[in-house]
Amino acid sequence: MSESTSDLEALLAAADDGVAFDGLRLEHEGDGYALETPDIERTGLDEGALRDALETVPAYVSNWQYWQREIRGDGTARRAFLRRCERAPLADDESADHQPVADDVALSVPERYDALANGIDREWGQLCITVRFVDVENPDGERVYDLWHVDDAGNDLADLEVYDDPRDARALATEDEDGRYRPLKTAPTLRSGWAFTGLSGQELVDAVEFFYPATVANWHRELHGELDVDHWLETAERQTGIYDVIDELPREAVDWMAEACCVDSQCLRRREWQYEEGDDLEVDGGDGAFPCREPCSLVVAAARKWTVLESEEERTYELELTTSELNQLTDLIDAVAEGRTDEVREADVYDGANRYRARYLRAKRFDEDGNLEATERDGE
Repeated sequence: MSESTSDLEALLAAADDGVAFDGLRLEHEGDGYALETPDIERTGLDEGALRDALETVPAYVSNWQYWQREIRGDGTARRAFLRRCERAPLADDESADHQPVADDVALSVPERYDALANGIDREWGQLCITVRFVDVENPDGERVYDLWHVDDAGNDLADLEVYDDPRDARALATEDEDGRYRPLKTAPTLRSGWAFTGLSGQELVDAVEFFYPATVANWHRELHGELDVDHWLETAERQTGIYDVIDELPREAVDWMAEACCVDSQCLRRREWQYEEGDDLEVDGGDGAFPCREPCSLVVAAARKWTVLESEEERTYELELTTSELNQLTDLIDAVAEGRTDEVREADVYDGANRYRARYLRAKRFDEDGNLEATERDGE
């Protein structure tokens, strides 16, 4: 029995309970069958006529076989994520009353089958996922998944380190391009130069979770309105030990903290937590595909330092600077904050963050102990 015949037999068996999947509808009505797709509608079919009719819509048959007999896991985050990868409706039955809202328009089965011949690309943070047919010449519905860095998508595999074990993603996610440890896995600092090829659906999800832990599960919870969000104040108030003080961080400082840490340039997650329920932070939460449901450990650790700093009294200082030097300090702080100091060339002395410009300012305005020469005003 061929694989397509096996698929057909399984579909016929499922017809007794009714099939409604990705535009394919099949029911056993009395002595006959009813078959419907967006292109055909047949009723009163005996088994022979039904077999003949199903032979005219092989994509719908193999698509049903792939999702229902190979992927399975109806209602799971894994299955929904894999359907997102190929732009399928996120609910198997397109007429479902509670169809989750996808991030773009879903493709029909024929549209997907045409696209899968060349591969469908989707992004997830800095990851590019390519889903394609195993056999383009004789597509039987079986898919495999390739995983790349977005900067490498489409590059020749000969120029990349190729992996097939999802667990290797853990090591790839540990350090950035310069070999520095990445404490925040969702920071936009994932190094490039690698690819995973020929992964199964489960292997793909495993690899994605090694790169970006819990992002698939939280995305799925959000789709169904089940994301449990812990806002800043409730997170801060449950801290103990050395972090017990962070609930004392002033309200306006939490906005500054979110602007410093929780924007697209610093983290690929989309911040959904606010100061507290009903009290939103001013800074936008970002445009990431996957949500951030609570302040992360890195933010909590940084908040402890900011809480201490904000407890200091403000004082007024006098220092002598030219207008150009004042502007240079602005340029220096901005360059460090945006992580672009490495982009400023030594010869670019017109940039305030130029290394020689900074060294000149230090030589001129700092004392022999390395402190900026400034005088605190008396009584202030």
